[in-house]
Formats: sequence, C-alpha cells, structure tokens
Amino acid sequence: MSILEVLSKLWIDSGFASLTWQAGAMIIISLVLIYLAIVKKFEPLLLLPIAFGMLLANLPISGVYHPELFQAVEGHINYSRILSEGGLLDFLYLGVKLGIYPSLIFMGVGAMTDFGPLLSRPSSLLLGGAAQLGIYTALLLATLFGFDNLAAASIAIIGGADGPTAIYLTSKLKPEILPAIAIAAYSYMALIPIIQPPIMRLLTTKKEREIVMTEGRKVSKTEKIIFPIVITIFCVFLLPSVAPLIGMLMLGNLFKECGVTDRLSDTAQNALMNIVTIFLGVSVGATAVGEKFLALDTILIIVLGLVAFAFSTVGGVLFGKLMCFITKGKINPLIGAAGVSAVPMAARVAHREGQKANPKNFLLMHAMGPNVAGVIGSAVAAGFLLAVFGK
Repeated sequence: MSILEVLSKLWIDSGFASLTWQAGAMIIISLVLIYLAIVKKFEPLLLLPIAFGMLLANLPISGVYHPELFQAVEGHINYSRILSEGGLLDFLYLGVKLGIYPSLIFMGVGAMTDFGPLLSRPSSLLLGGAAQLGIYTALLLATLFGFDNLAAASIAIIGGADGPTAIYLTSKLKPEILPAIAIAAYSYMALIPIIQPPIMRLLTTKKEREIVMTEGRKVSKTEKIIFPIVITIFCVFLLPSVAPLIGMLMLGNLFKECGVTDRLSDTAQNALMNIVTIFLGVSVGATAVGEKFLALDTILIIVLGLVAFAFSTVGGVLFGKLMCFITKGKINPLIGAAGVSAVPMAARVAHREGQKANPKNFLLMHAMGPNVAGVIGSAVAAGFLLAVFGK
C-alpha cells in the first residue's frame, strides 16, 4: 500500500470526511455554551457537562451516542440492543430515559433544603402555587403555535424554573426536544437576576417593596421531621405519577432533618449529587444532534420558555399583592416572585429588590418559604401534566 493510499484511507476513516454542516454548527454552539458556562458562569455545574456532551455527540463517527437506538418500535424501546450496540453516552442516557438522574438530584436538593420558612408561614405554599402560572400559560401558547400536547407540556414545565423537573417530564413525554428544553431551562435559571427584577418593579409600588415583614414563628424539630412524610403521602395519593420526584425530594429532606442519618445526608447533597449532575448533563447534551436541534421549533421553545418564566414571576408577584392587601400590608409582594423553584437564586433576587427600596429590609428568609414551596409546586405540576398527557 502506497503512502497516498494510506493517507487517503486515513482521511476517509477520519471524522473530517464525515463532517456535515449540521454537526459543524452544533460544535460551534457547544463551544459557545462552554464559554457561557466558564466565563459568564451561566449555571456552570450543569451547562458545562451539557455543552461537552453536545460536543462529543456531534464529533463525526465518534460512536459515543446513537439516537436511532432509542427509537421506539411498536411503542417499545429495545434495551437489549442498546446494551449490546450502544456507546458510552447511550448507557449514561438510560439514567435520563428511565427518570433515574432527575429523581436522585431531587434527593440531593431535599437534603440541602430547609422547609422551616415554609412551615413558619404556611401561606407561602400559596405563593409557590401561584408562581406556576407560567407553566399553564406556556402550555396554552405552545398549543396555539402548533405543538402537539406532549411537546406543549414539555415546553410548559420550563416555567417551573426547575431543570431536573423539566428534564424528567420531557424525557417521559417528548424526548426529541429534550436538549432544547434543558438548555432553555438552565439558561433562564441563570438569567433570573436579569429576567425577574423589571417585572417585579413593574407590578409593585415602591411602598409595597419597602414593606418590612415580621419574623415567623419558630418551627420545632418534630414538625420538620413529620413534614416530608406527610407531603409524600398526600402528594402521591393525589398524583401517583409524582412519586419519583416528590418521594426522593422528601427522602433527602428526611435524611437532613431526622438527625440520625448525617452521613446519608452528606452523601446525597455532595458526592452523589455531583456524580449524578455530571451524568445527567453529559447525557442530555449528547441528545442535541444537529439534524434535530437545528430547527425553527428550537427557537420557538426557547422563546416560549422565556414567556413561561416571565408569567411565573407575574403570577407570584400578583398573588403576593393580593396577600399584601388581605393582610393589610404585612406581606411584601416581592416574595411572590421567589415562588419559582430556582433555589435559592429567586429568593436572593427578591431580597435584593427589597433592599434597594428599603436598606433595612431583609426578605431572604421570608422569600425562602415561597421558594421551597415552588420546588414542590413544580414537581406537582409535572406530575399533573404526566398524568394528563402521559401514556
């Protein structure tokens, strides 16, 4: 074999010869996302693995991910074929497809969450519910734009401002649009300090933003232990499909609060959480192949996700204003914006806006009540959508 033949064979077998414009575009997009994660710090813990998974999957003939293996035949996926023919990211993606990673992340979130502010002021649960308005607004708009029910429900859940919930629901209903949903959800979560403040200032008066709230009652240890058990029983009886998310969230919280499983709590919120985050991000990013991602629908999904975020903020703030009126000025409406489940970022934004209006205003702990209520609210909303539109 001559040198030219060897070089020719090397070229034919290389990825350069197989590079398509779609793959090239996705590689550029992945590099932009890597830049945003590292330099701009846009949710780097998940956006960086997503971007790198996207990069790996779009490098020609790398063999790490095969989307065709996940095509259902007569309603069923051939998992034995995946195990025998799949690449590294095919195996990792099984954790997304089967709903394992989002549920484990919820356990870690539960182990890091203090439901004390919610128990101290139970009315916060209403604010967390009101801040899910964006989910149902986006559901309606996505349907009007021609998305089918499964895609519309997947797009709508972006309004819950909860990445794992969005990934969980989309992987069950419409996995084809999972990359766009995940990127939109985590990008907007990172942009909460930019998206929310203008809406909060638009819907409230300076006098309302200046309201100083009184400290809530002290919550006992017994209440904190009973709460996750009661919520699990009630929510799963009400919506059985929400069991994986709510169950793991409350199990993690029980690890934290019971006082006898410190090692399990530490593992759930640190080592396990970090490992699962890597697997989740890389495998979700791998599904962003150019042929499917580079479409008009992707742009519509990103726009509708922004609308969902905005309306969730609107719903929380308006309900906060209603509670302010009912309590004769004892509730600062700004804490309603924290009802989206981006913990604790949304609570910090509400706190900062309150301090801009009144430097003596400390809303952080008051805003944490609606914030953690939003985690429960988004999971329940996902369970509702799964029960209505799921197979």
